[in-house]
Amino acid sequence: MRIVVVGGTGQTGRLLVEALRGRGHEAVPASPSTGIDAFSGVGLEEALAGTDVVIDVTNPPSRDEAAATEFFRVTSENLTAVGGKAGVRHHVVLSIIGLERASDLAYYRAKLAQEAAVRAGEVPYTIVRAAQFLEFLGDLLQANTEGDEIRLGPVRVQPIALSDLVSHLVEIAEGDPAGGTVEAAGPEVLAMDEIGRRLAAPGQRVKSDGKPFFGADVPVDALVAGPSAHLGRTTLSAWLAANES
Repeated sequence: MRIVVVGGTGQTGRLLVEALRGRGHEAVPASPSTGIDAFSGVGLEEALAGTDVVIDVTNPPSRDEAAATEFFRVTSENLTAVGGKAGVRHHVVLSIIGLERASDLAYYRAKLAQEAAVRAGEVPYTIVRAAQFLEFLGDLLQANTEGDEIRLGPVRVQPIALSDLVSHLVEIAEGDPAGGTVEAAGPEVLAMDEIGRRLAAPGQRVKSDGKPFFGADVPVDALVAGPSAHLGRTTLSAWLAANES
Protein backbone atom coordinates (compact mmCIF):
# COMPACT_ATOMS: atom_id res chain seq x y z
CA MET A 1 0.00 0.00 0.00
CA ARG A 2 0.94 3.63 -0.41
CA ILE A 3 0.93 5.18 3.05
CA VAL A 4 1.63 8.87 3.68
CA VAL A 5 3.03 9.59 7.15
CA VAL A 6 2.27 13.20 8.08
CA GLY A 7 4.97 14.32 10.46
CA GLY A 8 7.14 11.65 8.89
CA THR A 9 10.44 13.38 9.61
CA GLY A 10 9.95 13.62 13.39
CA GLN A 11 11.08 11.02 15.90
CA THR A 12 7.89 8.97 15.77
CA GLY A 13 7.38 9.53 12.06
CA ARG A 14 10.86 8.37 11.06
CA LEU A 15 10.46 5.11 12.98
CA LEU A 16 7.02 4.62 11.45
CA VAL A 17 8.24 5.19 7.89
CA GLU A 18 11.05 2.70 8.45
CA ALA A 19 8.69 0.09 9.91
CA LEU A 20 6.18 0.49 7.07
CA ARG A 21 8.89 0.09 4.45
CA GLY A 22 10.09 -2.99 6.28
CA ARG A 23 6.62 -4.44 5.74
CA GLY A 24 6.83 -3.76 2.01
CA HIS A 25 4.69 -0.62 1.89
CA GLU A 26 5.43 2.54 -0.07
CA ALA A 27 5.81 4.90 2.90
CA VAL A 28 6.02 8.61 2.10
CA PRO A 29 7.24 11.02 4.82
CA ALA A 30 5.22 14.24 4.62
CA SER A 31 6.48 17.41 6.26
CA PRO A 32 7.36 20.94 5.16
CA SER A 33 10.97 19.80 4.75
CA THR A 34 9.88 17.21 2.15
CA GLY A 35 7.70 19.73 0.31
CA ILE A 36 4.40 18.49 1.76
CA ASP A 37 2.79 20.90 4.24
CA ALA A 38 -0.53 19.63 5.57
CA PHE A 39 -1.24 22.92 7.36
CA SER A 40 -0.79 25.24 4.36
CA GLY A 41 -1.83 22.58 1.85
CA VAL A 42 1.33 22.95 -0.22
CA GLY A 43 2.07 19.69 -2.05
CA LEU A 44 -0.83 17.86 -0.41
CA GLU A 45 -2.89 16.99 -3.49
CA GLU A 46 0.12 15.51 -5.25
CA ALA A 47 1.17 13.57 -2.14
CA LEU A 48 -2.25 12.02 -1.51
CA ALA A 49 -2.95 11.05 -5.12
CA GLY A 50 -3.11 7.26 -5.21
CA THR A 51 -2.66 7.00 -1.43
CA ASP A 52 -4.40 4.22 0.49
CA VAL A 53 -3.73 5.31 4.08
CA VAL A 54 -2.74 8.54 5.84
CA ILE A 55 -1.15 8.38 9.30
CA ASP A 56 -0.99 11.73 11.10
CA VAL A 57 1.67 11.94 13.83
CA THR A 58 2.25 15.69 13.58
CA ASN A 59 3.05 18.09 16.40
CA PRO A 60 2.31 21.82 16.25
CA PRO A 61 5.20 24.29 16.09
CA SER A 62 3.79 26.07 19.17
CA ARG A 63 2.21 24.73 22.38
CA ASP A 64 0.17 27.93 22.77
CA GLU A 65 -3.42 26.69 23.01
CA ALA A 66 -4.88 28.89 20.28
CA ALA A 67 -2.00 28.20 17.89
CA ALA A 68 -1.98 24.45 18.57
CA THR A 69 -5.76 24.22 18.19
CA GLU A 70 -5.64 26.06 14.87
CA PHE A 71 -2.78 23.86 13.65
CA PHE A 72 -4.53 20.61 14.51
CA ARG A 73 -7.92 21.73 13.18
CA VAL A 74 -6.66 23.09 9.85
CA THR A 75 -4.24 20.22 9.28
CA SER A 76 -6.95 17.62 9.92
CA GLU A 77 -9.49 19.45 7.76
CA ASN A 78 -7.00 19.66 4.90
CA LEU A 79 -5.97 16.01 5.18
CA THR A 80 -9.53 14.69 5.26
CA ALA A 81 -10.83 17.03 2.54
CA VAL A 82 -7.98 16.34 0.11
CA GLY A 83 -7.85 12.70 1.18
CA GLY A 84 -11.56 12.26 0.52
CA LYS A 85 -11.20 13.57 -3.02
CA ALA A 86 -8.12 11.40 -3.59
CA GLY A 87 -9.88 8.23 -2.45
CA VAL A 88 -7.86 7.67 0.73
CA ARG A 89 -9.58 4.74 2.47
CA HIS A 90 -8.21 5.09 6.01
CA HIS A 91 -7.11 8.10 8.05
CA VAL A 92 -5.16 7.20 11.21
CA VAL A 93 -4.38 9.93 13.74
CA LEU A 94 -2.21 9.61 16.83
CA SER A 95 -3.76 11.16 19.94
CA ILE A 96 -3.44 10.86 23.74
CA ILE A 97 -5.22 8.76 26.35
CA GLY A 98 -7.51 10.64 28.74
CA LEU A 99 -8.15 13.85 26.81
CA GLU A 100 -11.59 14.53 28.30
CA ARG A 101 -10.49 13.56 31.80
CA ALA A 102 -7.44 15.83 31.62
CA SER A 103 -9.00 18.83 29.91
CA ASP A 104 -7.31 21.19 32.39
CA LEU A 105 -4.29 20.83 30.08
CA ALA A 106 -4.35 23.28 27.16
CA TYR A 107 -2.55 20.90 24.81
CA TYR A 108 -5.12 18.20 25.51
CA ARG A 109 -7.92 20.59 24.61
CA ALA A 110 -6.13 21.25 21.32
CA LYS A 111 -5.93 17.50 20.65
CA LEU A 112 -9.68 17.23 21.25
CA ALA A 113 -10.17 19.78 18.46
CA GLN A 114 -7.99 17.63 16.20
CA GLU A 115 -10.09 14.55 16.93
CA ALA A 116 -13.31 16.46 16.27
CA ALA A 117 -12.03 17.58 12.87
CA VAL A 118 -11.12 14.00 11.95
CA ARG A 119 -14.56 12.72 12.98
CA ALA A 120 -16.23 15.43 10.89
CA GLY A 121 -14.14 14.59 7.82
CA GLU A 122 -14.94 12.51 4.76
CA VAL A 123 -12.38 9.72 5.24
CA PRO A 124 -12.98 6.58 7.34
CA TYR A 125 -10.75 6.89 10.38
CA THR A 126 -9.12 5.38 13.43
CA ILE A 127 -8.10 7.60 16.34
CA VAL A 128 -5.27 5.96 18.27
CA ARG A 129 -5.01 7.36 21.77
CA ALA A 130 -1.60 6.46 23.15
CA ALA A 131 -0.05 6.74 26.59
CA GLN A 132 3.03 8.86 27.30
CA PHE A 133 6.13 7.58 25.49
CA LEU A 134 8.96 6.04 27.51
CA GLU A 135 11.36 7.94 25.24
CA PHE A 136 9.90 11.29 26.30
CA LEU A 137 9.77 10.76 30.07
CA GLY A 138 13.21 12.29 30.54
CA ASP A 139 12.11 15.47 28.75
CA LEU A 140 8.97 15.64 30.89
CA LEU A 141 11.03 15.33 34.04
CA GLN A 142 13.53 17.94 32.88
CA ALA A 143 10.70 20.39 32.23
CA ASN A 144 9.71 20.04 35.89
CA THR A 145 13.20 20.24 37.40
CA GLU A 146 14.68 23.24 39.18
CA GLY A 147 18.20 22.73 40.41
CA ASP A 148 18.29 19.40 42.22
CA GLU A 149 14.54 19.26 42.77
CA ILE A 150 12.07 17.43 40.52
CA ARG A 151 8.49 18.52 41.16
CA LEU A 152 6.01 15.79 40.25
CA GLY A 153 2.66 14.58 41.48
CA PRO A 154 1.17 11.11 41.99
CA VAL A 155 -0.83 10.95 38.74
CA ARG A 156 -0.58 7.48 37.23
CA VAL A 157 0.52 6.85 33.65
CA GLN A 158 1.02 3.75 31.52
CA PRO A 159 4.05 4.63 29.37
CA ILE A 160 4.63 2.83 26.08
CA ALA A 161 7.85 2.33 24.14
CA LEU A 162 7.87 4.00 20.73
CA SER A 163 8.88 0.71 19.12
CA ASP A 164 5.78 -0.98 20.55
CA LEU A 165 3.53 1.88 19.49
CA VAL A 166 4.96 2.02 15.98
CA SER A 167 4.40 -1.72 15.51
CA HIS A 168 0.78 -1.27 16.55
CA LEU A 169 0.28 1.72 14.25
CA VAL A 170 1.50 -0.40 11.33
CA GLU A 171 -1.05 -3.10 12.23
CA ILE A 172 -3.81 -0.49 12.40
CA ALA A 173 -2.83 0.99 9.04
CA GLU A 174 -2.97 -2.46 7.48
CA GLY A 175 -6.43 -3.11 8.91
CA ASP A 176 -9.88 -1.64 8.47
CA PRO A 177 -10.87 1.75 9.93
CA ALA A 178 -12.32 1.47 13.43
CA GLY A 179 -14.63 4.44 12.92
CA GLY A 180 -13.79 5.48 16.46
CA THR A 181 -11.13 5.51 19.15
CA VAL A 182 -8.72 2.79 20.25
CA GLU A 183 -6.05 2.96 22.95
CA ALA A 184 -2.42 1.84 23.15
CA ALA A 185 -0.36 1.79 26.35
CA GLY A 186 2.50 0.09 28.11
CA PRO A 187 2.27 -3.03 30.28
CA GLU A 188 2.54 -1.31 33.68
CA VAL A 189 0.86 1.56 35.51
CA LEU A 190 3.29 3.87 37.32
CA ALA A 191 2.93 7.09 39.31
CA MET A 192 4.84 10.04 37.89
CA ASP A 193 6.63 10.71 41.17
CA GLU A 194 7.76 7.07 41.24
CA ILE A 195 9.08 7.42 37.69
CA GLY A 196 10.88 10.57 38.79
CA ARG A 197 12.65 8.71 41.58
CA ARG A 198 13.71 5.95 39.19
CA LEU A 199 15.06 8.38 36.60
CA ALA A 200 16.56 10.96 38.95
CA ALA A 201 20.27 11.60 38.71
CA PRO A 202 22.45 11.23 41.83
CA GLY A 203 21.75 14.16 44.16
CA GLN A 204 18.34 14.92 42.71
CA ARG A 205 15.20 14.52 44.81
CA VAL A 206 11.54 14.33 43.93
CA LYS A 207 9.13 16.69 45.67
CA SER A 208 5.42 16.11 45.42
CA ASP A 209 3.72 18.91 43.52
CA GLY A 210 0.45 20.36 44.76
CA LYS A 211 -1.11 19.69 41.36
CA PRO A 212 -0.66 16.13 40.15
CA PHE A 213 0.33 16.50 36.48
CA PHE A 214 2.70 19.30 35.49
CA GLY A 215 0.78 22.03 37.26
CA ALA A 216 -2.65 20.91 36.07
CA ASP A 217 -5.60 19.57 38.03
CA VAL A 218 -5.72 16.07 36.57
CA PRO A 219 -7.43 13.12 38.31
CA VAL A 220 -4.88 10.56 39.47
CA ASP A 221 -6.08 7.82 37.08
CA ALA A 222 -7.10 10.09 34.18
CA LEU A 223 -4.23 8.97 31.96
CA VAL A 224 -4.54 5.21 32.55
CA ALA A 225 -5.77 3.12 29.63
CA GLY A 226 -9.06 1.28 29.64
CA PRO A 227 -9.43 -2.52 29.78
CA SER A 228 -9.64 -2.94 26.00
CA ALA A 229 -6.38 -1.11 25.24
CA HIS A 230 -3.62 -2.70 23.20
CA LEU A 231 -0.65 -3.20 25.54
CA GLY A 232 2.98 -3.10 24.49
CA ARG A 233 5.53 -5.41 26.05
CA THR A 234 8.33 -3.07 27.11
CA THR A 235 8.49 -2.22 30.82
CA LEU A 236 10.27 0.82 32.22
CA SER A 237 13.02 -1.41 33.66
CA ALA A 238 13.56 -3.16 30.33
CA TRP A 239 13.63 0.14 28.47
CA LEU A 240 16.13 1.65 30.92
CA ALA A 241 18.37 -1.42 30.64
CA ALA A 242 18.28 -1.28 26.84
CA ASN A 243 19.07 2.45 26.79
CA GLU A 244 21.88 2.62 29.33
CA SER A 245 24.65 4.85 28.01
